[in-house]
Amino acid sequence: MAASNWTTPHPSTFILLGIPGLEAAHVWISIPFCSVYILSLLGNGLLLAVIKTEPSLHEPMYLFLCMLALADLVVSTTTLPKTLCIFWFRDRAIHINACLAQIFLVHSLTTMESGFMLAMAFDRYVAICNPLRHSAILTNRAIAKIGLGVVMRGCVLLGPHPFLLKWLPYCRTNVISHTYCEFMALVKLACADTTVMSAYSLAVSFLAGGLDFILIVLSYILILRAIFRLPSKEARRKSLGTCSSHVCVMLMFYIPGIFTFLSHRFGHMDPHINILRANIYVLFPPMMNPIIYGVRTPGIRQRALHILGIKSA
Repeated sequence: MAASNWTTPHPSTFILLGIPGLEAAHVWISIPFCSVYILSLLGNGLLLAVIKTEPSLHEPMYLFLCMLALADLVVSTTTLPKTLCIFWFRDRAIHINACLAQIFLVHSLTTMESGFMLAMAFDRYVAICNPLRHSAILTNRAIAKIGLGVVMRGCVLLGPHPFLLKWLPYCRTNVISHTYCEFMALVKLACADTTVMSAYSLAVSFLAGGLDFILIVLSYILILRAIFRLPSKEARRKSLGTCSSHVCVMLMFYIPGIFTFLSHRFGHMDPHINILRANIYVLFPPMMNPIIYGVRTPGIRQRALHILGIKSA
């Protein structure tokens, strides 16, 4: 669909190809994509309802979990409806403003998700290493400030991205080999020197996700050290249990994210593998997060079963 002689440096629309090489299977690929999206909506919606209606869950850990669930809902909704339009209706055109908005939302929200996970790690650190001051440190006011700070950081760090991309000349093509607009995908289409822009994006990625991951790892080193100093085996088991859900969610978020980040900038894998991995990164964690917390947290599980009208054993 791209013109052979592309001469418009600032196109009004881009063309999303979906998954190049797998066009014939787009309809079949849409089935798991759509199923995962529906499960994400239902799971995160139920999680928010459970925490809102259960007073015993109005604690810092679960309030941060609500923020993470909201970010999950928005980031998956930002990408999946358009992806399904490509798969089902071959509606590949996307206006440049919608494309830039998609880039900002995807990258800023994933940065916010990383920040909320860091906040949850901080909550576990205070709860285990300084339990007597937990309620004094993490007051509702402090939680609101942390949440606002995470949101502002995502907006400030990623806000320049769409403006930088807006004025790049795209004199080669307007075709994006992806299911949604992504920063590096547009940078690779530009016919200008993008070294500084790529370096800025790399620095932002480290200052956000990379630094968060390092701080989370450090916090859990301190948490594990405190846990194994507990005199009671039962106390150690209970403390480890309270952290296990967060560790599972954190690994499921960061491991695919690291691979996706490296493959976009330094990898030479087949395009369809990179695109599938990028979609898994924005789809799979939002589906799994409420499942992990629902299964491993008795308070959430029992309240969810009550809302669904299912009697727990």
